[in-house]
Amino acid sequence: MQRRFEQVDVFTSVPYRGNPLAVVIDGEGLGTDEMQRFANWTNLSETTFLVPPTDPAADYRVRIFTPTAELPFAGHPTLGTCSVWLGRGGRPAGDLIVQECGVGLVRLRREGDRLAFAAPPLLRSGPVDDELRARIESVLGTGVIDAAWADNGPGWVAAELADADAVLAVEPDFAGDPFDLGIVGRAGPEHDHDVEVRAFFPGPSGAAEDPVTGSLNASVAQWLMSRDPSVRSYVARQGTALGRDGRVHVDADEDGTVWIGGHVARCISGTVEL
Repeated sequence: MQRRFEQVDVFTSVPYRGNPLAVVIDGEGLGTDEMQRFANWTNLSETTFLVPPTDPAADYRVRIFTPTAELPFAGHPTLGTCSVWLGRGGRPAGDLIVQECGVGLVRLRREGDRLAFAAPPLLRSGPVDDELRARIESVLGTGVIDAAWADNGPGWVAAELADADAVLAVEPDFAGDPFDLGIVGRAGPEHDHDVEVRAFFPGPSGAAEDPVTGSLNASVAQWLMSRDPSVRSYVARQGTALGRDGRVHVDADEDGTVWIGGHVARCISGTVEL
């Protein structure tokens, strides 16, 4: 069966500088095995499938797959799928767009020509123990200013390094002990961004690096803001070490809601046989 399909680039307004996402628009009727097989074939970090919502409060439902597993939530698939849904004529019932996914309902809003999602609550937070901190420093080959759990679903651990240059200089060596690790460092005033971010996760041959990661930026933002309440808005750059140029716009409302925003660029549009 021919199904509508788009491939988009998330957290960039310039195609091929952000994080790609495959979106199957007509996902209804596909089984989990079929979705997983296609996601494995695309070999992108995530592939999503739009299906009818089961919650009456949702505008649409999305299922999110890596090449090997289904995820309850991920950031760049949330923004990219929402952009495709809107671009294909989707109309939200209210002022906000409501996405249904594995973690439940996720709110999104328009911010000019960007979209932003409300960061889901952390499932695990707080400082890491001494053993894990030592593992992190061993993997990175450098000391860290601070390290904490920043898990909103994927299992992230976050570490702050001395500055943005220190983040870019890291050549991690997981030595057969891979785990989901995000690192962040503050950039100087001469830059057009405030922090530099990198994300590493287990891959077939050790640990892979993700170009631009919405879920990690969401959890890191909540961590940084909990440590320093004066931090309310900033821009993160990610993907530099991979030749990308992603930008993640972070803003906190007065009620404490953290919004993770970015542009979405369309790259491929057509149909797939599924």
